[in-house]
Amino acid sequence: MGALSTANALAALMSAGSSVAGVLRPALALPAGEPATAGVHLYARAYAARALPLGVATAAAVWVGGAAAWPLLLVSGLAQVADSAIGFRQRNLGMGIGAGACAVLHLLSACLLAR
Repeated sequence: MGALSTANALAALMSAGSSVAGVLRPALALPAGEPATAGVHLYARAYAARALPLGVATAAAVWVGGAAAWPLLLVSGLAQVADSAIGFRQRNLGMGIGAGACAVLHLLSACLLAR
């Protein structure tokens, strides 16, 4: 497994792990002092229900290689673009920058693999 594949697999697993962290502590993505309401808890669990399998599937596809890797990287990259936009909108720089970096990595890798 090359360095690019390793980086993508780790980024996908970090994203999946972040969704678990959000379930355990839903206020992590909120601005300081904003309460984690029942709705925030619901959406954190709904987000994890999608992000966890997508992250694991992306990491596995990249690890194994093959035709499924680039489409999963594309979908994961687009999801990270949205996560980054949400992070910046919420003034959560860690989320904005972290998800943005993962988006660039996944999308560039998808382009390289699709060739």
